[in-house]
Amino acid sequence: QVQLVESGGGLVQPGGSLRLSCAASGSIFSIYAMGWYRQDPGKQRELVAGITSYGSTHYADSVKGRFTISGDNAKHTVYLQMNSLKSEDTAVYYCGYAGSWRFLPEYWGQGTQVTVSS
Repeated sequence: QVQLVESGGGLVQPGGSLRLSCAASGSIFSIYAMGWYRQDPGKQRELVAGITSYGSTHYADSVKGRFTISGDNAKHTVYLQMNSLKSEDTAVYYCGYAGSWRFLPEYWGQGTQVTVSS
């Protein structure tokens, strides 16, 4: 079992910044892929940004150049720095963990709300 604890999120004005954190604990594999996903009402959950235990990163086209994902392997923690936020970034953001190279999470965090509004 893997437990994911998220922090960050909240309300921010357009153009502002937020930082999300996700700490994993439990049966962590040496090879893993962790990422942040978001889900708009009525839509499927989609990968926003992900990072593997080897440091490879992946970004959705909509956030490239604005969001940066980083990780601390020693702490099994990933961070998502979100800059130049737009109203369309408003969503519930979920941290996901997969015990493989693929961004197909087997475990999820509880989700954190990000609202971008003036």
